[in-house]
Amino acid sequence: MRSLPPPNRKPPGPGKLAARPSPQAKPAQQFQRLQASALYCPKCRQATPTREYLLLVLPDGSLYDYRCAHCGTSTGSRTEKTATEVQILPG
Repeated sequence: MRSLPPPNRKPPGPGKLAARPSPQAKPAQQFQRLQASALYCPKCRQATPTREYLLLVLPDGSLYDYRCAHCGTSTGSRTEKTATEVQILPG
């Protein structure tokens, strides 16, 4: 049985590789906002789904707490940094 060449495709020339998008083409925008979907819960003794709660709004960002969806135990936290500057007005 004979195989047919792919339609409208030219193979790369000798000593050349086919153009492929670089994995670094997009800067780390993929990980701008990373959220945990499951974390280990010490009370349930297994990885469980998490819920994210806003704990504090700080001058340099916000502090979030992750809690177990089953028992409510705190399983982790993260701080989301903000790019804006906070100004304190004189009183």
